[in-house]
Amino acid sequence: MSIRYLLRRLATLLLVLLGVSIVAFSVQPLLPGSAARVRLGVQATDEAVAALEARMGLDRPLVVQYLDWAGGMVLRGDFGDSMVTGTPIRDEIVRRVPATVGLAFAALLVGLAIALPLGILSALKPGGKRDLGASIFSQIGVSIPDFWMGILFILLFAETLGWLPSSGYAPLSAGLGAWASHLVLPALTAGLISGSIMTRFVRSAMLEVLGMDYVRTAHAKGVAARRVLTKHVLRNAAISVVTIIGLQMATLLSSIVVIEIIFAWPGLGQLALNATLQRDYPVLQASVLMAAVAFTVVNLLTDLSYVLLDPSVEVA
Repeated sequence: MSIRYLLRRLATLLLVLLGVSIVAFSVQPLLPGSAARVRLGVQATDEAVAALEARMGLDRPLVVQYLDWAGGMVLRGDFGDSMVTGTPIRDEIVRRVPATVGLAFAALLVGLAIALPLGILSALKPGGKRDLGASIFSQIGVSIPDFWMGILFILLFAETLGWLPSSGYAPLSAGLGAWASHLVLPALTAGLISGSIMTRFVRSAMLEVLGMDYVRTAHAKGVAARRVLTKHVLRNAAISVVTIIGLQMATLLSSIVVIEIIFAWPGLGQLALNATLQRDYPVLQASVLMAAVAFTVVNLLTDLSYVLLDPSVEVA
């Protein structure tokens, strides 16, 4: 991998983040209501609202507000303070990032544990019973809403069987058992849906490679089926599989808010929702920006993995 290619990808990432930061900041004037009025509650007279907006800096031009906000992030890593609680937003994000990242990775592992064997087995014998079973599972998993699946798991494993806690989060410092028991249901809910999506892509990637001339030639030469599968098929299907893995990871990191709400998971998605309801503009802007950073960084890592798997991608 050349330094030039890496720098070009990093420059693209920075441009994307610049555009996303502008869009995230533009959310503020689009939301109805006033953060100052929400914060004051029943004491929200016109004079009090105007005075509080002046203290918050909301009476300044939007361009000035954006430059101040973006400059604080770039130069000091400071997202400002919450308009509702007055606490530093950076501390809140740092506290919630491990919960969201841990849940996303666990869900991705569940999805891969489902998608890789099902996709490979169904592609090896298309039209067979295994292929039909994998297709039915994939269709069901894609069709069921995540919130409904989460509620069903809570009713079954938490309320009826009593095996797992119904909601909440336990950090690793509380013990591996407590952390894992709280993680199972949300990770299983998100992972089943992710696995259903990835199963179809793994199957398609495998079928595409299995139909190539060099695979048929290897079989005609008498190469063992296991060797053809490991050396030719899986290796060449890896790029397509990496694509869907990267997309799913980026999606999980940036849009797992429904799962976090159902299971009272203290992640960035729940933080963004609360900020929206409370008109807490700085927290909402920081949450949206962090989701965009996660999405673009994962996509960058996916692109770099292409070059490692197939150096000709860099030339293209």
